[in-house]
Amino acid sequence: MFFLLDSHCDAPIMLAKGADFGHRISIGCQPGQFPVSHVDFPRMKKGGVNGSFFAIYTSNRLTPDEATRRALQLVALVYDTVERNPDKAALTLTPAQARRNAKNGLISIFMGMENGAPIRKDLSLLRMFHRMGVTYMTLTHARSNEICDSCTSPEPRWNGVSPFGREVIAEMNRLGMLIDVSHISDASFWDVLKYSQAPVVATHSCCRALCNHPRNMTDEMIVALAEKGGVIQINFYPSFLDAAYAARASELIDAQEEAQDVWLEDPSDPVRQRRMEEAIAALQAVPRPSYKRIVDHIDHVVKLVGVKHVGIGSDFDGIEVCPDGLDDISRMQKIIIELRKRGYTEYEIRHIAGGNFLRVMEMAQRQAE
Repeated sequence: MFFLLDSHCDAPIMLAKGADFGHRISIGCQPGQFPVSHVDFPRMKKGGVNGSFFAIYTSNRLTPDEATRRALQLVALVYDTVERNPDKAALTLTPAQARRNAKNGLISIFMGMENGAPIRKDLSLLRMFHRMGVTYMTLTHARSNEICDSCTSPEPRWNGVSPFGREVIAEMNRLGMLIDVSHISDASFWDVLKYSQAPVVATHSCCRALCNHPRNMTDEMIVALAEKGGVIQINFYPSFLDAAYAARASELIDAQEEAQDVWLEDPSDPVRQRRMEEAIAALQAVPRPSYKRIVDHIDHVVKLVGVKHVGIGSDFDGIEVCPDGLDDISRMQKIIIELRKRGYTEYEIRHIAGGNFLRVMEMAQRQAE
């Protein structure tokens, strides 16, 4: 038996929109429905998923006050949904707890913070979020913040990690929090490896050699991450898996995001409903890379650094569209089946499915003891 772990899922965004994860979410463009939805507890169970990191995501567009309030709201919503479903899930802080939960038939819900903006320039807030159950932090998101530069910032602010960012890295090491290098700039990545005393992770990134996107990692970065003892978790976003798809779908993805923002203002408006449906249909009409492309990226990492430095970080509920054949978390076993078809042993699959990430998490927590 292996532990199937998704190291990055934006499910709290759906909780903030009113989703009830205790039941299969109704997908559609009517009031009470959700136009795009990938995760709930019944679908996690069907997909054989033993654990997931729910992302406490805050946009770089928020003010510091707004970011902190939003993060607190999302943490509270995660607590609420777990407490309402004690027969399905349990809030989890350590790999040992996760393994016990699996034996008891419970899905382990971890929390990771996506974007360090909510801690402002105050390490006491970092410590407080850690006490609340946040066990990793993605240092920034789509723009540079007080900690480091983002891979998608128009101009670098710090040319890597800021002086405060060095303090954050040291404190995260002391606390046993995993440092997530997804979304950060290349210069920031090299600074993190330089300053961190513990292994670091990329919770939802892909390989730049297979898809040339700044969100993805170069071979040199993957090798250095592995040499530090870390792991890269492959993202399911088609635009990070396949460059040709990204070029074809870019404008349609923006159109769907805009349509959803408008629809959310009044889901009962038939005009907004129709616009949302048309935007979804237009994007879905673009041929998507197969879910097998995820395994292509896994293969690439394995050839570079071996089987013990790669895993799965879907980005479900944070992406507009999924790979062909893997439309939500209930289909996760397809990746396991494809790994077997390509000749991976059960021992190797155990590492890829979740063992690698849990091992690194244990290392970081042990170093903090």
